[in-house]
Amino acid sequence: IIMKLYSIASGSSGNCIYAGTEESGVLIDVGISMKRIVEGLARQSLSLENIRAILITHEHTDHISGLGPVLRRAPIPVYATADTIEAIWTKNNMKNISPELFHSIRPGEEMELARMLISPFSISHDAVDPVCYTIEYENRKLGIATDMGCYSDEIIQNLASCHSVLLEANHDINLLQVGHYPYSLKMRILGDKGHLSNDASARLIREILHPGLQHIILGHLSKENNFPELAYQTVSYELEQSETWSSIQARLLVAERYEPTECLTII
Repeated sequence: IIMKLYSIASGSSGNCIYAGTEESGVLIDVGISMKRIVEGLARQSLSLENIRAILITHEHTDHISGLGPVLRRAPIPVYATADTIEAIWTKNNMKNISPELFHSIRPGEEMELARMLISPFSISHDAVDPVCYTIEYENRKLGIATDMGCYSDEIIQNLASCHSVLLEANHDINLLQVGHYPYSLKMRILGDKGHLSNDASARLIREILHPGLQHIILGHLSKENNFPELAYQTVSYELEQSETWSSIQARLLVAERYEPTECLTII
């Protein structure tokens, strides 16, 4: 059985990622409409019945807006940090949903779901207690890491042995600085609890390059302060300065904002 990494949507407008096998898996975040989630899964011959768990990274709307509708349709267990769960219940319409579906997790504590080993780890973002995840199955490991203003040695360690990663490349610093956002929002995005720029994403990728790496997907692009070609070119240029990059077979892709991205198979 092979592992799959499938971005149904990734960007500042909404996020939902599938990780698992051809038969079952988990969703990381549900920040788009249930209709789009169901349609995205159907493209890979999957449905909500194949989803064993929903892993939430943090409580911002572009990561949880579809949670209520999905849970009213299918009672799927939800995993997030305790503070994130509390924030979800405070800000979201959770009418007719059982609190018993929610399970609190702690960064650094592994858990087993759908025969996969899930490892949450802390990130730096302006949410109550945000995490990202690595997911392992039969010696294959995926990493999904977005919404972080900076990266730490711990984040590098968690991602260093991944075979496929979806990493944030949120903005181009120049586009952000000359753009129309208010100064306070620009400072928030550029700060340590904001988002990774294309340049910072490239530096992080260089830290985690290894011969077993098969795919790098650049995700969570800003609609206003980035575009796919720019993210790809910036990161690609930086990686080409690395000897390791030229010696490995990894593919670099950019996740689609409104459409599913090519489903990647980890061999």
